Amino acid sequence: MIKEATFVMSNEDYRKCPDHKLPEYAFIGRSNVGKSSLINMLTNKKKLAKTSTNPGKTLLINHFLIDQSWYLVDLPGYGYAKIAKSKRSKLKSIIESYISKRTHLTQLFILLDIRHKPMDIDIEFINWCGQNNIPLGLIFTKADKLKPSELEANLEAFKEYLLKYWDELPSLFVTSAMNTLGRDDFLAYIEQTNADIKSNFK
Repeated sequence: MIKEATFVMSNEDYRKCPDHKLPEYAFIGRSNVGKSSLINMLTNKKKLAKTSTNPGKTLLINHFLIDQSWYLVDLPGYGYAKIAKSKRSKLKSIIESYISKRTHLTQLFILLDIRHKPMDIDIEFINWCGQNNIPLGLIFTKADKLKPSELEANLEAFKEYLLKYWDELPSLFVTSAMNTLGRDDFLAYIEQTNADIKSNFK
């Protein structure tokens, strides 16, 4: 369980992000995938990440320090809201520069709405990360919106589709910001990853 989550900074340049020696986990997804709600659920802070009824609220790289032991990073979405072409281009540059050049990045988690079938924009982004050797995990959101049978069917369909491109699936998590489904499993994964990192440096 997370005890402390503190906002550190926002900026649009990965080179100006905090300089530290802690693990850094970044969250990204299409507009309206429920990223801010998930972050607030994981940290048990209702207003840590700003939620909005207007998709595309996150336009900067946002760093949060968790329990003085790791960083959670809230990235702009790659689906983009209805914004000007020049701003879309700028956001694309911000995202790709951080993901491909940020040496502090431990793992990138791509959020996917479990209610929908695999979308080209998601698959293309996931495959781009794979081609660029980005450590990757997938978080399915809004699980409370489906019946258990529908959820399982959608999850299996996505796995099957992704295996057309991947020899081995990334880490997968099924979550709901409404009922905290998946929080314990995800935080246990982060805790274990952090422990593995520490042991490797001994």
